[in-house]
Amino acid sequence: TKLAQASGIETPTREDLARIDRKRKNKGSNDDWTHPHDPDAKITKMKDGRTHLAHKAEHAVDLETGAVVGVTIQDADQGDTTTSIETLIEAAEQVEAVVPESEGPKELVADKGYHSNQALVALEAVGLRSYIAEPDRGRRNWQDNAEARDAVYRNRRRIRGARGKRLMRKRGELLERPFAHLYQTGAMRRVYLRGHENILKRVLVHAGALNLGLLMRTLFGVGTPRALQGRVAAFLLALWSLVQPSEMLWARLRPLYRQATSNLDLPIPQERRIRFALMRTFATGC
Repeated sequence: TKLAQASGIETPTREDLARIDRKRKNKGSNDDWTHPHDPDAKITKMKDGRTHLAHKAEHAVDLETGAVVGVTIQDADQGDTTTSIETLIEAAEQVEAVVPESEGPKELVADKGYHSNQALVALEAVGLRSYIAEPDRGRRNWQDNAEARDAVYRNRRRIRGARGKRLMRKRGELLERPFAHLYQTGAMRRVYLRGHENILKRVLVHAGALNLGLLMRTLFGVGTPRALQGRVAAFLLALWSLVQPSEMLWARLRPLYRQATSNLDLPIPQERRIRFALMRTFATGC
């Protein structure tokens, strides 16, 4: 904050602080220091302001189904515009492996961290329509850079349209949900593994479980053991609602039956009851 105020910014935003912090001196450098037991871990600043040795996980999500189609683990000190290339390649390969006759991804929706002149030009070169939020960079100078100017303007026009706004809302709904399941509910913000390969195996298992839940929800209407437990309880309740009226009817007809058979030597049926065992759940609700 003091550096921002010294630069003439009285009320700096989070983006202003991040931009100024990149040029701050006496920072820990990954070029000067490497973790002796985990060379893949890089010094990076987290979103909450803390500095950690970390790895960067990126997901590619299908906006039609919400399924994770690509997962990569990369160096945490790399920018989004750099790491997105490997993630897009991974997603395209996975889609082609599942649906060989498909044309592959045709549109890309991302937040403003992935916006850059070079990235937009590269996306247009491979035939991808970009819907990438544009950060506030002030007045731009496009002299001798007409190709990047046209790519930026076309992307700006798309994100300001009705379709672009709808895709942005859908991105916030479907893209952030896997992150919440994997890293918040799944408690993978901190992993006790070393190396990109080992961490990628762990993330792939969680992402596969997420996709399996989506498939189960589509086929059976339930996607988690807890939801299945609720369906079992609902089935037992429905069964009890069918059994209970018959018991009430028998309780009312029983005196009439006794009067009609009082002079006859007939065995009287014993009262029958159906008992259901209570379902005990574990502390996790499973």
